[in-house]
Amino acid sequence: MFDLRKYYKQQNKKVKDSYLKSINLIEHILSEINQVKDDTKKDYYNYLKTISELILKMFTLENSLSDDYFKSKSFEELLKENNSYYEELLLENYGCSYANPKFCVEVFGEQYGQLFSWFYTLYRNYITYAFYHKQFKMEEYNQLFINVYKYIKENRIEFEQLKEITTKIMKKDASIDIYHQYKEQYDPEFEFYTSIIENCDLDDPKYLFRFGQYISENEIKTSRFLANEISSNTLEQQAEAIIKAYYKGFVRDNKDVTKKSTIGFFPTIGLEKLYHIMIHKFQNNQNPLKPCFLGYRSTKANEQYEFDHKFDLALYLDQDYKKKRMYDYKEGLKKNKEILNEYSGIMYIEKFGDPQFSPETKPENLKLTKDQQILFQQFNSEIFQLIDQFLPRAETSFCIVGFPTPKIGEHYKPIFEETIRINMLDSTRYEEIQSHIINTLDKASKIHVKGKGSNKTDLIITLQPLEDPSTQTNFVNSGASVNIPCGEVFTAPQLKGTNGILHVFETYQHGLRYDNLVLNFQDGYTIDYNCSNFEKDEENKKYIKENLLFPHESLPIGEFAIGTNTLAYIMARKYNIMNLLPILILEKTGPHFAIGDTCFSRRENGEVFDPITSKKVCSKDNEKSIQRKKDPIKAYTNKHEDIVLPFDDIECITAITNDNKSIDIIRNGLFVLEGTKELNRPLDETRF
Repeated sequence: MFDLRKYYKQQNKKVKDSYLKSINLIEHILSEINQVKDDTKKDYYNYLKTISELILKMFTLENSLSDDYFKSKSFEELLKENNSYYEELLLENYGCSYANPKFCVEVFGEQYGQLFSWFYTLYRNYITYAFYHKQFKMEEYNQLFINVYKYIKENRIEFEQLKEITTKIMKKDASIDIYHQYKEQYDPEFEFYTSIIENCDLDDPKYLFRFGQYISENEIKTSRFLANEISSNTLEQQAEAIIKAYYKGFVRDNKDVTKKSTIGFFPTIGLEKLYHIMIHKFQNNQNPLKPCFLGYRSTKANEQYEFDHKFDLALYLDQDYKKKRMYDYKEGLKKNKEILNEYSGIMYIEKFGDPQFSPETKPENLKLTKDQQILFQQFNSEIFQLIDQFLPRAETSFCIVGFPTPKIGEHYKPIFEETIRINMLDSTRYEEIQSHIINTLDKASKIHVKGKGSNKTDLIITLQPLEDPSTQTNFVNSGASVNIPCGEVFTAPQLKGTNGILHVFETYQHGLRYDNLVLNFQDGYTIDYNCSNFEKDEENKKYIKENLLFPHESLPIGEFAIGTNTLAYIMARKYNIMNLLPILILEKTGPHFAIGDTCFSRRENGEVFDPITSKKVCSKDNEKSIQRKKDPIKAYTNKHEDIVLPFDDIECITAITNDNKSIDIIRNGLFVLEGTKELNRPLDETRF
């Protein structure tokens, strides 16, 4: 197994004595707190006691973790222990956790409560530090805790002084941390995740607890399902289809994968048997790629927890912080330049099926001021631009594929099997059918999208003018390459002249639900918006602004697409899981509109050709992105939010030619264009 103690030996050696002294002092502090008689600071001492106990618990855990540790314990013991690290975040316990800003504010008042709740989250990071054996990080935060304890013990507590002590750590030199972050993610020699997949018995779910993340029934059932109910042959075929799609993305976008040697996985815990096959197939390909792991995801113990702390940086975000972090990122990236240069792109494994999350918007949660929102937007843009210098999108690609989780319900097995079937559809056949749609749309100057019945959608999409329609096209003919499954044609619309209303009854963006979302566009930009999540329009607009649009006041329409994968649509309707599909499948099940950047963001100069007609795709810029030639900061929003309109909510999608002739692509939810009616077979067979 990969030895993290050895990997971080030098960093830990530097702080070894200080680390052990800090632990001894925290043990003494805990003893002191247990004997304190000062009722005026009782709430503060109870809070500090909880943190000190967490620190000492993680100290013990870090000392214990080893290969023998996992082998000697039973599955039940490991599960109980793992869940104990996260039990305070579970819904039944969260109401009285310091991780909950609402609870902290009830105890300490608004300012102190918000500060203490954020401060508490710093120590929940010790779970990761312990599993990675990062004693040097634990030592750093141990010292911070000691300083905070001393201040509270010895002084009359003043908010500004306390805030300065606690947030000072956020403005220190973080270039070394960022260096380690990128090295862990992009260096194939950092084999923490790879060694688990390669060396553990993947038929025994005990391996799940080695990742140091929350392990729920989702991860356990998924692992057992792949071990016992999906044949090795099926997994081999699925892995082969995914890998073929990944390399096809380089061909589609005219990029050279032979210049690269690594691929970044971003997987979901539980699917390791599939990753094991994929890793070997990538390494044995004629253009071999070594795996690195950009992260690992498991079921969240409580999504509200992350939502509550979304804007905690309001405590310390200012020009000084922005300046320091920009420097830190630049230094951290520079030190990893050679490793980053080998990176070909991301292999993103999406999951779907978990109950969708409707957050509680709490007044106790921290919010950014208007000035901070502007600063955050600037910071975000500059960071994206900096990262693109070291990981240029013009040279890298990606592939996204999704699989259901057991929480999708009693039909988990057939849904999983049908998802594999959809993932392996004949991409070439879809491209041939889609070429009929593209040929018609390239004759058009506008597209009219109208909703059916109570759906209020009524939108005119203005297309980019083509100089030579015989050799150029506005639309990408998308088979299974960067996105799996296959089935869409898409373009970057012209902003001027794109006007009207988009209305969807239900949509989920980044796990957040929007009911009756209405976006009003004028010359391609959102000028008004609403939903029905809350009773008051003011709350609905605020919810959209703080989540869907943030950090922007308005967003341009970056993409218009027509999804053609009616088989995926019918699967979703058959099992009533439309609201649970990930966007990469959902966007293939009808027309969709993306607000934010175009699909060619930061790679507009690359040449893309239609796989059937060999026409060059020309609509890669709009009036927003073209500003990159003068000021890249103004050109990008660093957002791309896909919003899908289901087939059953469509009255028509109609191409309008320059001479005002109308040609229907879809009418009453069915494809009516000659050459596309084959797509209606699933819809005709099972019409809901």
